[in-house]
Amino acid sequence: MAHLSTAEQAQYQRDGWVIPQWRLPAARVDAMRAALDKLIADNPGIRPEKLISAHIAGKSAEGVRGSQDFLDLARDPEIVELVADAIGENIILWGCQVFCKPGGDGLETPWHQDGHYWPVRPLATCTVWLALDPSTRTNGCLRVIPGSHASRTLLNHMREDRTDVVLTEKIDDPTFDESKAVDIELQPGQMSLHDVYMIHGANANRSPQRRAGVAIRYMPTTSVFEHTLMERSDKSGYMVDFTQRPIWLVRGRDVSGRNNLTIGHARRESATVPA
Repeated sequence: MAHLSTAEQAQYQRDGWVIPQWRLPAARVDAMRAALDKLIADNPGIRPEKLISAHIAGKSAEGVRGSQDFLDLARDPEIVELVADAIGENIILWGCQVFCKPGGDGLETPWHQDGHYWPVRPLATCTVWLALDPSTRTNGCLRVIPGSHASRTLLNHMREDRTDVVLTEKIDDPTFDESKAVDIELQPGQMSLHDVYMIHGANANRSPQRRAGVAIRYMPTTSVFEHTLMERSDKSGYMVDFTQRPIWLVRGRDVSGRNNLTIGHARRESATVPA
């Protein structure tokens, strides 16, 4: 079974991110790359950087026609085990988004903190960013500011009226120092884990090589996914509807006792039944 080493756990706590030694087997990467190609073909009207809720089979409340393959990936015992070493034994899966930047015109992801956008209270999430293609400086890999999670605070964000970005809000704080950025370069099957308060972003992809990755969101069950905290909205740059978002208990128990594990599931099951 996969595990974070003692040194990897220490890095995650200290820096807010880590690249585990364990990686997804090559055959599984190939299968997920094929699933990605189908996902993109099934959603011709949506930018491939904005395929939110890719793990929700059928057409979700957010307009994306997702795939069971991504739900199976997100519930993979090896990946969940790595997350447990980072955030504890009791885990809920609540999100999965594909960030696929086409060669030549892949969109920029401005510097931001994920917690600014999410209805998890108290804020706590570990994101697994799994590479399906090589992710390098040249094609717009993930970039992080090590240690920016440590204060457990959200910096000010400002809204930008731009169409060439994945997210429409970016860090607007005089204490932010981009010179401290670290590029997280990954080969297919490698992944990084990062904290909800981590400042991160990614440059546009101007290279001819596609850069595709899957971001899977997990939270400890000491937190609550507040379905009614945020209204359905496209203010982030794409439609998000947390009110109908299904969540899954993938390990342990719901310590809070307040997470609703039924919302969205009946709709999801009916969406997958052939007409």
